[in-house]
Amino acid sequence: MKVKPIAEIMSFLAPIAEETGVEIVDASWNMRENSLTLFIDAPGGVDLNLCEKFHRAVDGPLDELDPTYGAAYRLNCSSAGLDRPFKTQRDYDRHIGEKVELHLYAPIEKKKYYEGVLLGYDGNTVKLGTDGGEREIPADKISKACLCIEV
Repeated sequence: MKVKPIAEIMSFLAPIAEETGVEIVDASWNMRENSLTLFIDAPGGVDLNLCEKFHRAVDGPLDELDPTYGAAYRLNCSSAGLDRPFKTQRDYDRHIGEKVELHLYAPIEKKKYYEGVLLGYDGNTVKLGTDGGEREIPADKISKACLCIEV
C-alpha cells in the first residue's frame, strides 16, 4: 500500500489538533494492519474522551487528504503515554520544572542514568537539577529522555 509521509499528515492535521486542544506528538503507519496511529498529548493529559473527540475531528479531513491514495485503512488515536521519549524542543519546554530521567549511550562520570528536575534545554544541552547540584548533559549523549514516573 502506498501512503503519504507521516510529516505531511502531521502538518496537515496540526491546525485541527490545535482547535481540539491537543498536540500530535508522533504518528506511525502499521503496514501489516493497514492502520495509521496518531499519538496525542494535551496539557491536562489525554483520556478516552479526548482521543474520541480528536478522532472525530480528523476523520473527515483525512478522507479529503486521502493518505493511502484510495486504499482502505484504520485510524487510531492514542495517548502518547507518560513515559514517551522527548523528541522536540516543545517536549522539553513543556516539562521544565518536572522530574525527568536521562538514559545515556555511554557513561558520563561512570553513570549511564541520571534523574532530576529539568531546568532547561537549548537544543544542545540538557540542564538538570540533581541532588549533587546542577548538571549539563550534552543532548547527543542522551539515548532517551522522559518523565520520571514514581509509584
